[in-house]
Amino acid sequence: MDNKTDLRVRAKSIRKTLDITRLSEQAAAKIRQTELYKNAKNVLIFYPMQYEINLLELLEDDKKFYLPKVCGNELLVCPYSENLIKSEFNVCEPCSNPVTAEIIELAIVPALMADKSGYRLGYGGGFYDRFLSANTHIKTIVPIAKELFVDELPRDEFDVKVDYAVIV
Repeated sequence: MDNKTDLRVRAKSIRKTLDITRLSEQAAAKIRQTELYKNAKNVLIFYPMQYEINLLELLEDDKKFYLPKVCGNELLVCPYSENLIKSEFNVCEPCSNPVTAEIIELAIVPALMADKSGYRLGYGGGFYDRFLSANTHIKTIVPIAKELFVDELPRDEFDVKVDYAVIV
């Protein structure tokens, strides 16, 4: 099995070949059909980076949306607003003030890859794993292209499983 670093390089290469616009539309449609999404009123989503599934069309739905903001080693939850700034990781983050993570019912989390056991391969910072470990009440969905959905990923003791993978 490849190590996480090699898998990240491979996943980023594969993503460049995918029709992200089409996959994004399919992922949003499938997410809207899940009970996890239908039942959630407060949803944490991510602002897409280049070649990443874009779920911003979900903002049209009748829910309250939040974006993550990195502060040190911590992932903060901030109300979505169109007033965004680029972080040190080159990710668009909200300028709004953070709120308590207790209100979040569902987190839609990004991944470079995901596996059949519910584990995801992130970008290596561990922000989502730490956040989800500290907020076990939050249900999770990971949208992933079928080309990046694998049988098994290497995992560490701090990796947190997601509840549901939306495969497109």
